[in-house]
Amino acid sequence: MLTTVVFDADETLLDLRPAVTGGLLAVLDQMRRLTPAAAGVSLADLESDWHTVFGARTSAPVVEIRRAALARSLARAGLDDHLDDLAAFFFARRFALTRPYPDVPPALAALRRRWTLGYATNGNSRAERCGLADEFAFEVYAHDGGLPKKPDPAFYAAVVEAAGAPARQIAYVGDSLVHDVLGPQRAGLRGVWLNRHGLPRPPDVRPDAEVSTLADLPDALLELQEQAEFTNATG
Repeated sequence: MLTTVVFDADETLLDLRPAVTGGLLAVLDQMRRLTPAAAGVSLADLESDWHTVFGARTSAPVVEIRRAALARSLARAGLDDHLDDLAAFFFARRFALTRPYPDVPPALAALRRRWTLGYATNGNSRAERCGLADEFAFEVYAHDGGLPKKPDPAFYAAVVEAAGAPARQIAYVGDSLVHDVLGPQRAGLRGVWLNRHGLPRPPDVRPDAEVSTLADLPDALLELQEQAEFTNATG
């Protein structure tokens, strides 16, 4: 029996990429206002700096990774002393632009009638800053209190504790097969893949359910629950 549905944040509930791009473009505009040397810096450079730092510091908090990436970008134009101001500027713009996907509000309203809803993310997308205030019974954030990121088993243990339900009664929903399907399944939760882009599924990965839009999630969870009840009844 499912009692709880827990969601990943970025690229699952939140359309993050346009917000990040908008934040980076705003930073780039400020850089060019501050010095002519920034004319040679591009959006692609800022994006590359993120990927470089992220690749080297995957387990670090997202805020630290973003600040380090911005430091690399500012150094390209000799603007190292402006890191604090432009990092704050980036985050303000990024959060102002972050919005849920259109299918999110109706799906959450439908799901809430039957299940407890949770929110658990590796990132820094605080629900109240992203148009999702008061939507969830509980929220779990990596690095709060030293909690490691997905797919560390401790992250899913924290989800189970916050839910106050057995792991087998929790479905975790997200866009990442590693973080939101395999990780939860190894921790005893159900893993539901939100495959918005129609990506091929690797043959060695078997989500408990797969949907292309959250509009289909209530029915998929009901089917998953019926399957579990049938298995329990028949032994």
